[in-house]
Amino acid sequence: MSSEAIKTAAGKSPWDSVRFSRRHDLPEQMDQPCSDEDLRECLKDLAKVNRVTFAHRKVMRWVRSFFRNGDPNRPLHLVDVGCGGGDLLRSIERWSIQAGLEMKLTGIDLNPACIRIAREFGPSQSRIEWRSGSFDSFPAGDEPVDLVVSSLFTHHLTDAQIVCFLRWMEKSAQKGWLISDLYRSRVSYVGFSMLASAARWHRFVRHDGPVSIRRGFLPRDWNTYLVAAEVPVDEVKIESHWPARVFVNRCRVRGSKP
Repeated sequence: MSSEAIKTAAGKSPWDSVRFSRRHDLPEQMDQPCSDEDLRECLKDLAKVNRVTFAHRKVMRWVRSFFRNGDPNRPLHLVDVGCGGGDLLRSIERWSIQAGLEMKLTGIDLNPACIRIAREFGPSQSRIEWRSGSFDSFPAGDEPVDLVVSSLFTHHLTDAQIVCFLRWMEKSAQKGWLISDLYRSRVSYVGFSMLASAARWHRFVRHDGPVSIRRGFLPRDWNTYLVAAEVPVDEVKIESHWPARVFVNRCRVRGSKP
């Protein structure tokens, strides 16, 4: 699409008035009550978005790094918080099976409909455990958790909830945790708006994608959250990566740097 095609009659881009200096709290349609059919189609298209944008590539590299020095003494337990339709966990399960590695995989989502759909999307032989509930309802004390990952989850939270989530991960993840979320910028906002329209993805995706980017983060935001959560900032790696991603990770195991 040419730059002229996205100009308004006044000669200005329709995105000129959008501000990215701070996070916004605009509502997302998929967070509102909706039919299972709409949610299912939305989650299918979100999986397509993740494939097109290589969203899982760095998360997978980070998970693989914990096997770099050989197999652990026991199957690693990985928990995906805000798992949605479960495409990240299924990618991890496929990789672990192909690599001949044993892992215990758990997906948690607050929306029980997401959990039902995640089960529906997966193969019948999958051993992923799906749970409905909030992250702090997970009985980590009874079930040791090695790794916690979340992808496109934290932008749904308020700042205070993000601080609580960081504290929970610090307490629960014995070997490390990783957050993958959206980079807040005009370029990513405009780019995704055009891509989603051209791809004719579900209306929730076309609406929520740009909104999610406005709810997204700059790397400096995470320093503020980490300090508030009393997580040692110098032990956390914060990176931005194309296209439009911010990664925040903490490794407690020596030699497990992604």
